[in-house]
Amino acid sequence: MIVECSSCARPNRLPAKRARDHAKCAACKGVLLPLSHPLALTSTQDFEELVRDAPAPVLVDFWAEWCPPCRMVAPELEKVAAERAGQVIVAKVDTEALPDIAARFDIRSIPTMILFRNGREAERQSGAMPASAIKDRFRL
Repeated sequence: MIVECSSCARPNRLPAKRARDHAKCAACKGVLLPLSHPLALTSTQDFEELVRDAPAPVLVDFWAEWCPPCRMVAPELEKVAAERAGQVIVAKVDTEALPDIAARFDIRSIPTMILFRNGREAERQSGAMPASAIKDRFRL
């Protein structure tokens, strides 16, 4: 998976299996892991690797840029990622950029959040909600 450094914006490739480890940016040595912000998935391969190999539950937000409710839930997911860093990985899939993944999971409305545990879909919820409701709904 590609993790962008929050300090210098350099992309760093890290195996999903290390998602709970502590890792630093190759360029500036800024903190990369554990993830304290949502991870934007840009390829089908990155999505599959993350869901399959992540050592923690993965909460995936299926969204699109043009969707107002998606933009409303984005800062709420930032809060969840920051509060649960190391316990859950929050990821984002742009349904316009990765329509094959959206089709595979039969995403019919956005935002839709799916929680994956051990590589399998455990729960799903559609619609925007505050961070507290997201944590309660998915027991995070």
